[in-house]
Amino acid sequence: MNLGWIRFRRRPWQARLACALLTGLAVWGAPAAEDISPDFEAANRLYEAGQFSEAAAAYDRLLQSGISSPALYFNWGNAQFKAGQVGGAIAAYRLAEQLTPRDPDLRTNLRFARAQVTGPTWRDAWVARALGRVSLREWTLAVAAVWWVWFGLLIGRQLQSATRRSGRGLLWITTGLLVLLAAGWAFRLRERFFQPMAVVISQTPVRNGPFDESPEAFTVHDGAELRVLDQKNDWLQVQADPRRIGWLPRERGRVLPAH
Repeated sequence: MNLGWIRFRRRPWQARLACALLTGLAVWGAPAAEDISPDFEAANRLYEAGQFSEAAAAYDRLLQSGISSPALYFNWGNAQFKAGQVGGAIAAYRLAEQLTPRDPDLRTNLRFARAQVTGPTWRDAWVARALGRVSLREWTLAVAAVWWVWFGLLIGRQLQSATRRSGRGLLWITTGLLVLLAAGWAFRLRERFFQPMAVVISQTPVRNGPFDESPEAFTVHDGAELRVLDQKNDWLQVQADPRRIGWLPRERGRVLPAH
């Protein structure tokens, strides 16, 4: 399956790289300014040479050094996917999605990677998917902007009686919009910081308790996405759906950090 053409900018060699890719899982060609470094270019060259595991490790080292951008996460995910690490690729794409949730190339690659996953996995409700099309930063800016408009209208009504009469309808509309935006912002805030996800990086049984001797509840495969309910020592309590809840060894899942 071809994932479509990736948009390329700034680097002429990136256009040549696009033509060489068989699956359309291309290196993102528009890194942020902080990513344009010798190390980033070296990792891209490893990818271009077909050394996908080495490229994934090089991107990971950049992330460990504190550099973070959608382009870097996207490239990291592509390299891991090419290296056969579906779970690692999905985790990287989801981290990029937190920053650029509407990027069409990212969404296409994430959808393609998810199609390779078998067995139980968490599926977001349509409300979460819809609200997830807007990043938490964008929700925050929207709420702040509408709040200032609402506050200005409220002050204006207090200062001038004529404005108080004519601006009443606009104030109510702004109040309703503010409430809706605040509800969406609160939902995304809860999803981001209080309902972490774990992406399985190798097939493993999920057990009924946080012990190796606990009975097996169900099995999850590389790339499965699970809601994390609790954490205890080296175990994660995870949920694949309302009927499947159990404990996963922490080393078998990559918990998506908050950024």
